[in-house]
Amino acid sequence: MKLCEDPTLERHFQGHKGPVSCVDFSPNHKQLASASADKSLMIWRLAPKGRSLRFVGHQDALTGVQFSPAGNLVATSSKDRTVRLWTPHMNGKSTVLKAHLAAVRSVAFSYDGHKLVTASDDKSVKVWSVHRQCFDFSLSQHTNWVRCARFSPDGRLIASCGDDRSVRLWDTFNRRCINCFTDYGGSTTFVEFNPSGTCIASAGEDSSLKIWDLRTNKLIQHYQVHSTGISSFSFHPSNNYMISSSTDGTVKVLDLLEGRLIYTLHGHKGAVMTVSFSRSGELFASGGTDRQVLLWRTNFDRRSYQDVLQQHTRRSTPDPPPHILDIHPRGPHLHEPRPTSIQITPTVADTQSADPHIIELGHAVHSTTKTGLTVYIWMLLYLLLHFLLLLLCNESLYSTQTVSVLEERLTVTEDKLKECLVHQGQIIRDVQASGEGRRTGSEGTDSSS
Repeated sequence: MKLCEDPTLERHFQGHKGPVSCVDFSPNHKQLASASADKSLMIWRLAPKGRSLRFVGHQDALTGVQFSPAGNLVATSSKDRTVRLWTPHMNGKSTVLKAHLAAVRSVAFSYDGHKLVTASDDKSVKVWSVHRQCFDFSLSQHTNWVRCARFSPDGRLIASCGDDRSVRLWDTFNRRCINCFTDYGGSTTFVEFNPSGTCIASAGEDSSLKIWDLRTNKLIQHYQVHSTGISSFSFHPSNNYMISSSTDGTVKVLDLLEGRLIYTLHGHKGAVMTVSFSRSGELFASGGTDRQVLLWRTNFDRRSYQDVLQQHTRRSTPDPPPHILDIHPRGPHLHEPRPTSIQITPTVADTQSADPHIIELGHAVHSTTKTGLTVYIWMLLYLLLHFLLLLLCNESLYSTQTVSVLEERLTVTEDKLKECLVHQGQIIRDVQASGEGRRTGSEGTDSSS
């Protein structure tokens, strides 16, 4: 079989009703998950004519999604301040995890699948137990919203970044910040470890992408290839390549060994919000504000590195020979965009992307009596907590920690009460609509008789 010369658009998936915020491949390469501002999680089957599943349950826009290493769970984060663990099957079950006090911006599994790490607008990074499905501990030294957090491959470190223009490195055993990188001109929006765990990369609103060597704590590569802010990026499993997405509407492919931009991909109509390589590296996906998920196939994971360089040389005027600083620089070295990078603009729609059959999941069915009772119980609990908080404050019989715990419980109870009221209203509307449908049907039967 003849290998394709460049990355090619293989399929596109349409079904979201809002911008796509995050994508991730299943470990077995049979499914692709996407999260969206439309409050839904989509599980796309990559097999031709495969059925796709839409999971609904979050009350606000989704911000992150990731398969567990075993592929039996999918985690999502949302602006509704919750994290959910889903089983990516027809039953549509999910477990809600709540401890954050503001929007949750990202979610990621540890490489052994035992832990989750989340980042939030409440300025904290939180770690969760997947087995016990509960909050474990919190890391709180950021001074502004935290946009992203990731585990290192060995699980000993966590990297996080946020609107305080810093990237922090945390020791998960001692639960302390052990390093802080602050050389940024704006908010840092994304951070990730390379597959070997020796480096971290970070990107932000200043359109720069930086790679730091954790063994020397030095900035070793600095790319300025996008014209506007970078939304996400992904390392190739080989450590040799990286893809990045930006609000400038492009996906860039970087050659990390040569330190240069080799491809610019134009496929989305609008900002590109997310990119991700598959576990094997032969596929990558992108999602954007055009509500589409694009599936790309590349070949540089199957060909030798020298073959890729020779192909690039035949296609364009080569860059000057790289200086040794481009490969192992002693200090920060800026890589600017080259006009010789290959521009790829798919002009012919792919032929494999028929509109998928989408199965809606996640709408729980409850009786109005049971829901009304649930609302009553949560209302009583809310009033009781509120009374206790006021009593403690008025009598000065409290510690700061006690009030903080009560306030957190009060927030959780208030959210549950709102959720129950919304759900009860939806059930009442569904029952009314069903009743009207039955009356219309009976009237039609009477008139025909």
